[in-house]
Amino acid sequence: MLNDITTDLADPPRFFLQDDPPADFDPATVTEHAQRHETLGSICLNVDAATAYARALAVARGKGWNIVASDAARGQIEAVATTAFLRFKDDIVIRLSPDNGEIRVDMRSKSRKGKSDFGVNAKRIQDFLDTLDAN
Repeated sequence: MLNDITTDLADPPRFFLQDDPPADFDPATVTEHAQRHETLGSICLNVDAATAYARALAVARGKGWNIVASDAARGQIEAVATTAFLRFKDDIVIRLSPDNGEIRVDMRSKSRKGKSDFGVNAKRIQDFLDTLDAN
């Protein structure tokens, strides 16, 4: 049962810009997460940091997410997505960091309620990364 999904199991993005951030990623879920979402991973953009950040912020806004905190200097965006069905709130953090001349994009999406997200968070992450990579 998973409700907290990330592209980086070794160093999951942390929420820290919000006043009341969600809990840190639970390392006890790593094995199950890796098995269920083995194809979910970071992407690298071959652009400068400012361009990558602007694109990520634009894609997040385009998805209709409520941007609750952002810090270009840190390369971090935090948002809340509301599910279409039942209107559940899910917390999102996007981390952009330098990686061998490119900008690595990692993401985490965590449901506020329930023990399972029925795959919604993984789909959200993959959709965001696919859209970002295509722009």
